[in-house]
Amino acid sequence: MPSLVAAEPHHWSNSLLDADSNCWTYSSPASTPSLSSLMPNSDEARGEPQSRLALRKHNIKEEIGCKKYNSKVNNSSVSITPSIGARFLRHVSFPPDPHLLPSALKSCPTLRLAHALHAAAVVASISLDPFVTSSLLHTYVRFGAMANARDVLDRMPYKSIMDWSALIAGYAARGDAKESWGLLEQMRSAGVEPNVITWNGLVSGLNRSGHTWDAVLALVKMQVECFLPDAIGVSCALSAVGDVGDVSFGEQLHGYAVKAGCRLDPCVTTALIDMYGKCRRADEIVQVFDESSHMDVSSCNALVTGLSRNAQVSDAVSLFREFVGQGVELNVVSWTSIVACCVQNGRDLEAVDLFREMQSEGIEPNSVTIPCVLPAFANVAALMHGRAAHCFALRKDFLHNIFVGSALVDMYAKCGRVRDARMIFDAMPSRNVVSWNAMIGGYAMHGEAVNAVQLFRSMQRNRHKPDQVTFTCVLSACGQAGLTEEGRRYFNEMQQKHGISPRMEHYACMVTLLGRAGKLDDAYDIINEMSFVPDGCIWGSLLGSCRLHGNVALAEVAAENLFQLEPENAGNYVLLSNIYASKRMWDGVNRVRDMMKDKGLKKEKGCSWIEIKNKVHMLLAGDTSHPMMTVITEKLKQLTVEMRRLGFAPSTDFVLHDVEEQDKDEILAVHSEKLAVALGLVSTSPGTPLRVIKNLRICGDCHEAMKFISSFEGREISVRDTNRFHHFKDGKCSCGDYW
Repeated sequence: MPSLVAAEPHHWSNSLLDADSNCWTYSSPASTPSLSSLMPNSDEARGEPQSRLALRKHNIKEEIGCKKYNSKVNNSSVSITPSIGARFLRHVSFPPDPHLLPSALKSCPTLRLAHALHAAAVVASISLDPFVTSSLLHTYVRFGAMANARDVLDRMPYKSIMDWSALIAGYAARGDAKESWGLLEQMRSAGVEPNVITWNGLVSGLNRSGHTWDAVLALVKMQVECFLPDAIGVSCALSAVGDVGDVSFGEQLHGYAVKAGCRLDPCVTTALIDMYGKCRRADEIVQVFDESSHMDVSSCNALVTGLSRNAQVSDAVSLFREFVGQGVELNVVSWTSIVACCVQNGRDLEAVDLFREMQSEGIEPNSVTIPCVLPAFANVAALMHGRAAHCFALRKDFLHNIFVGSALVDMYAKCGRVRDARMIFDAMPSRNVVSWNAMIGGYAMHGEAVNAVQLFRSMQRNRHKPDQVTFTCVLSACGQAGLTEEGRRYFNEMQQKHGISPRMEHYACMVTLLGRAGKLDDAYDIINEMSFVPDGCIWGSLLGSCRLHGNVALAEVAAENLFQLEPENAGNYVLLSNIYASKRMWDGVNRVRDMMKDKGLKKEKGCSWIEIKNKVHMLLAGDTSHPMMTVITEKLKQLTVEMRRLGFAPSTDFVLHDVEEQDKDEILAVHSEKLAVALGLVSTSPGTPLRVIKNLRICGDCHEAMKFISSFEGREISVRDTNRFHHFKDGKCSCGDYW
């Protein structure tokens, strides 16, 4: 913006705003600069004759006085919109009043209008009025136009401490710590000493801009200079301390707040809850809340978020219900926080219920709520709920939001609709690395390695730099399809071309890639060559590969390491026992069973989810509590008869126990994925596709049974286990039996 200097008063007309061009114009004598030189004008930009800038003649319906309009502007219920600002400038036929412009600037909604009002003040020779300059400075800071704000401050004949403080806080809020400290020194050089408000603005601004350490250092310097923070300063400082995770300093601030008498201030209480939550101190979170004498929406949001960070989901939900019961008017942030809390901690069905309750309470989801709840729909195969959220996002014009688009891609991929996921991905106006990873990971989950690799190459052609997650998805895709050499190449490329050091998940993918291909010795060599100690994920990958190829010796090595790293993980014991059982090594089975009994471990029950008519059903292996269990059991018996008649025999190698073959058949018959599919068959019309999600890896017998059922019933059946998707159709599986 050109330098704005005071000028002689001029006559204002009602044509200051060109209704057609929507640009500011002013008619002035040739000896003085026109307002068009201060503000953009479309007539000049189009090269039209200078005469077009002359005063346009329009009929003025009425002239209103300055005091009358000033009263309207000062009305707290009236906000200055561009149209109101245009009406104001059209009707004023005298120089703007220095008491009117500050009111207009305070409510100014756009930087463009602020520039216009500034220009008006310059031409009317009131731009150096103390009230006008102060209002201009604060307005420019509000819009982040720091260069304009600094120019105004430099021209002010008298600079108050509030003006200095506003500019210092403005630079701090935009992350310019160097300029903030420099202004603080200039302020002192000008003979103005900072006060508590100055320091509060500096600490708060630095913290909001992500410069948390600078904020903490500012607080320390504030104390060194004998300035004691008030409630606002303490709350700002606590937020910064929480971000850096310095709980010791946070406890000192807590003690100071008690001594200073601001401990029960609502802002301080909320900040304490937030700080302890970030520092993983769940007990202190609840203690601070119990000691507080108020329950408001801010403390609720901080409480839910803090407990969620510490995996205290039940406490978070219980306290949230208490807030609702007490009649606290919770907002969309509160509901979004509790939904996200449940999703992040595996309470997907509860998250879905809370999302529905949120809407029944009249709280409308926003562009943050949608990507928070979509993973819950994906995790329980609630495709219809996901589609409803998609339609809602479409109606509210959220689809341009990159986070909403990425979450939709992930949801459709995890619900078995990878083609729909790709349609959403292609329609996104912009993409980030999360978007690309979601789509590449979706292809990997469905075993479509070729599409995953092609998309990875397209990502690089579009100059999006892959990250660690990208390579995890690519390596996983190669492992699903048995592309061993391609996987090796991408593993090396990740390090040599992209400079990404392999992490634990990358080594786990390589162990799985080699192990599934039968190259167990190579997989074991990679583990021994790792530069850090392998975790349970690495040894678990090797143990799973040993199960696939029946390598007992190497399985025992992997299991021994797992028992040391994860002694309470029953799944590792079960997997080793299954390997022994498949080789009919019943002594080994009994030994593992005794180990589990001594440790008090129980095998995790298989659990499957299926969505039928907009309702998600959960079925547990061996559980008979479902209201339709009698019909489900009867359907499974019918299918078993037909399978045997057509020569299908259950593969009893997948049963843990040393029992009779007939008993093994019965054990296999109640696996949760079979129960879910049977429920789907009896509850939907013929030909309806069935989508099932299981919490464990699908066993070989159920895999064969699904192929038979898809052919016999003429159904498409999708089963997503912990490893990948299996799409069954016409007696075949999309995995090609390579899983």
